Amino acid sequence: MFAVLKRDTTDLVVQKATELGVSALLPVFTERTNAGRVNLDRLQAIAIEAAEQSERLTVPTLHPARPLHEGLAGWPADRPLFVALERGEARKPAVSSGPAGLLVGPEGGFGPRDHAVLENCRFVHPVSLGPRILRAETAAIVGLALLQAPRWG
Repeated sequence: MFAVLKRDTTDLVVQKATELGVSALLPVFTERTNAGRVNLDRLQAIAIEAAEQSERLTVPTLHPARPLHEGLAGWPADRPLFVALERGEARKPAVSSGPAGLLVGPEGGFGPRDHAVLENCRFVHPVSLGPRILRAETAAIVGLALLQAPRWG
């Protein structure tokens, strides 16, 4: 799950997330989202190309963009959703024994209303991606790599 970014950066998130093996892509609109719409056909083409390039046999499911609260309402309650937070006392992400998700916010981070929505979700686990403030597209790549790292060892 990721906040919709400007066109080129959204394209990059879809491409790299596909290469890193995600099973689904869920774009969401947050309080600070700077983009107004998502071209699903374009993103599907990018995901297909990235899957071919990385020799994946599957292409991630691409869900229509919707407001953050709707995306969270549809999230399975028993599946952890690690939320990359740029400030605070969050820990680095830990690998779960089953399926899990990663939520990366928009440029400028999550707004106060977003934080309020996230705090009410029991499946949300705030995580830190390190000591630096990362660009949103970089955070998506780093977060996915960190979630997968123990599986490679």
